[in-house]
Amino acid sequence: MNQKIGNYFVILTTFLLTISAPAASDNDLDVNINNEISFVDVKHNGKEIRVQRNQSLNNLVNPEYAKTSRKCPPFCIQPYSLGNGVETIGELELLDYLKKSSAGDNSILIIDSRTEDWVKKGTIPGSVNIPWTLLKPEAGADPFGIAEILEKKFGALNIEGLWNFSNAKTLILFCNGMWCGQSPSSIKTLLRFGYPAEKLKWYRGGMQDWEILGLTVVK
Repeated sequence: MNQKIGNYFVILTTFLLTISAPAASDNDLDVNINNEISFVDVKHNGKEIRVQRNQSLNNLVNPEYAKTSRKCPPFCIQPYSLGNGVETIGELELLDYLKKSSAGDNSILIIDSRTEDWVKKGTIPGSVNIPWTLLKPEAGADPFGIAEILEKKFGALNIEGLWNFSNAKTLILFCNGMWCGQSPSSIKTLLRFGYPAEKLKWYRGGMQDWEILGLTVVK
């Protein structure tokens, strides 16, 4: 009889410990983004993607972004600031824009300015691909195609041949990193079209810094 009571006590104790023990939280990560942020959920092509850092302390950077030297030109080191009032941002600022965009803020658009061959290797979740070549007339971009992008994707208005950017989106552009000129090219072209500098943001670190920090990449 005492043995049965003892068995029941063990079972009951185990049950109580199980239901009272705190469950593992999504916040219980070894490698967080910073002291306040463990991850950011964003939408990419209609799917929810969780952006976080790689949890393996032995993880190494993607070899594609481990090269220290590339032929310059065209792969030359970019200045920290593109000037003209365009803000250079880092990862935390980009993540904030991604959160707002994924939450339904249609005034924001995060743009991967690279050509398709680069994008196939991986991009930042929540971004859309608009290659720099589609915006630059000198690269063969069609004027009608440029106008369509400005109107349908960026929210600019063409009024009797003049561009009105009062309701245009805030654009956050990136490419491969500090040695890549693809997003700077798009930004400089947009400035020439009259796009307001305060509505243009540049993530200079691009895919190189994103990959070095072990942040989530989608293909």
